[in-house]
Amino acid sequence: MKSVQRPSRLWTVRAAISRRTYWVLALTGLITPLVLWAMLSAWGGMDSTFLPAPLQVLQKAWFWATENDLLGDAGISIYRVVTGFLLSAVIALPLGLLIGSYRSVQALLEPLTDFIRYMPAVAFIPLVMIWVGIDESAKIAIIFIGTFFQMVLMVAEDVRRVPAAQVEAAQTMGANRRELIEKVIFPSAKPALLDTLRITMGWAWTYLVVAELVAANSGLGYAILRAQRFLQTDTIFAGIIIIGLIGLITDQLFRWGHRRAFPWLYLKG
Repeated sequence: MKSVQRPSRLWTVRAAISRRTYWVLALTGLITPLVLWAMLSAWGGMDSTFLPAPLQVLQKAWFWATENDLLGDAGISIYRVVTGFLLSAVIALPLGLLIGSYRSVQALLEPLTDFIRYMPAVAFIPLVMIWVGIDESAKIAIIFIGTFFQMVLMVAEDVRRVPAAQVEAAQTMGANRRELIEKVIFPSAKPALLDTLRITMGWAWTYLVVAELVAANSGLGYAILRAQRFLQTDTIFAGIIIIGLIGLITDQLFRWGHRRAFPWLYLKG
């Protein structure tokens, strides 16, 4: 009899892998593009003005950190992103909860939200400058506009995914509307809601450069835009990579918080 070969766990759908295997694959995925980039810049015949080498970008990042106040630029950008994101979350979470829970609120607000979310945030810059000026509130407002409407709809969809059987069972036991939302719908939707916040935080970072178009004189996005004017591609690469690293750290913090808050979702078997 021929022995039946079992497929590798690496290629088994949703199969768990060891932590060591995970980190080996994760590091491979991160390092491989850097190696290809170094090879292309060294032997691809590309002018360093258009494609600087990784070492050149690293040197520029070090110069930025030691001579040009990288920590200050990163700090003000993090402040703008986090403030715009938190403002969005404070309003979007209860609003999305209502839209997902009540068909009447869904009919009233969801079409309008769908309509506005397709409008590009950059188109609001002239209006934001007129309405709130050109100080920090303008930059925060752009990040808010870029994330709020998407977040509302995602939160509403998370709430709608709560099994109807849970709601019906609570109604059978006499739960009122407030108890249904506070003790059934919201607790059941919390794991998905935290994932939604993680995803929309990424969107908030993508709107950073747009936000710092508004009369900025500091920040990572401003530094990238300033470098573009002088064709300083090494600074552009450095800024993009730094934003990516901050985003990666933020994403991993959200994932860590998700595992700590909902450990039963990560039980094997």
